[in-house]
Amino acid sequence: MKKVLVLGAGQLARMMQLAGTPLNLDVKALDVSSNKVVHPITPEQIYGDLAAGIINADVITAEFEHVAHDILDECEQSGKLFPKSEAIKIGGDRRLEKALLESCNTANAKYYFVNSKEDFDKAINYLSLPIIFKTALEGYDGKGQWRLKVAADAEAIWQDMADFLNASTTVNQGIVAEQMVPFDREISLVGVRRINGDVAVYPLTENHHTNGILTVSVAAPINTKLQEQAGTVFKALSDKLNYVGVMAIEFFQVGDQLLVNEIAPRVHNSGHWTQQGADTCQFENHLRAICDLPLGSTALVRPTAMVNIIGEDTIPDEVLAIASVSVHWYNKGKRAGRKMGHINVSGEHELQLAQRLQNLADILCPKAFPDLNDFAKKYLDKQS
Repeated sequence: MKKVLVLGAGQLARMMQLAGTPLNLDVKALDVSSNKVVHPITPEQIYGDLAAGIINADVITAEFEHVAHDILDECEQSGKLFPKSEAIKIGGDRRLEKALLESCNTANAKYYFVNSKEDFDKAINYLSLPIIFKTALEGYDGKGQWRLKVAADAEAIWQDMADFLNASTTVNQGIVAEQMVPFDREISLVGVRRINGDVAVYPLTENHHTNGILTVSVAAPINTKLQEQAGTVFKALSDKLNYVGVMAIEFFQVGDQLLVNEIAPRVHNSGHWTQQGADTCQFENHLRAICDLPLGSTALVRPTAMVNIIGEDTIPDEVLAIASVSVHWYNKGKRAGRKMGHINVSGEHELQLAQRLQNLADILCPKAFPDLNDFAKKYLDKQS
């Protein structure tokens, strides 16, 4: 039985444990806030600290990219960390991410690094309005962002950013200014690379966000050329990093071109649909890759949508009466804006999926799931 240590003890580690058990993998998680190794399902079970976790693990991985560098370095020295610390650090720093994209000649939004008022003014002159400013470190789910749409707001936005930078306790924090892209839609690709270089990618996923948080992902057949384009980007980036494991790439689709928005060196929220929509889910394939096992099929078995449950710890029982619906709870304490679980719904074809998604939207509370009904109606209209 191979032993896997996951850096981070959240829902992604939990789902890795659930996927690893049938493979006879022993998955434990490091709660980085307490430095305790715990069971991902029942975290009150404690198995020592990081040092003990490293000794007892055959393989180490991470469920999120904002892991302290001293922890990554210690794990790297053991020779057991996959993907390598370089990839995880790149995923946590937008400046390193931009450098990686440039080194691979990968299309992305025009940008400028901002550390001072002088940089801010230069960014406005170099780019054109509207501009989005993002924290270089620790930004996720729409947090740490400012949007400059009209020049008259520049001074106020700079003052807010300056106050943020001055108050930040994060070492080497900065701001990345990006040209806002008038995209057609946001899509993502989840792919996996094995130690020997074998690569497999899942179908592209269309994503919908509410207030910066992913709320719905739909996996269904997408333009073959876009799928090939995204696959080429995945291979270029994963080969450059000698990557091992699952990596997600978020794109803006602008006509027939894909621009990389960001990368995530881990299993990803937009890939949760794979639990019901693919033979081998992203969590199992990540474990297969880092344990040097053959990769499983990433083909779309049936069109599937994922709906995030945000800030709610209950949903109506009637949801379970909808055919091909699966509910995945994360066993978290209720908190506004927190990802508490997700719902996967599938259909034998896109129209059936759209109908079931509309059924789901009709049952769920509109206040708790804003925009879901509008999204479901538009998706159903498109298939009808």
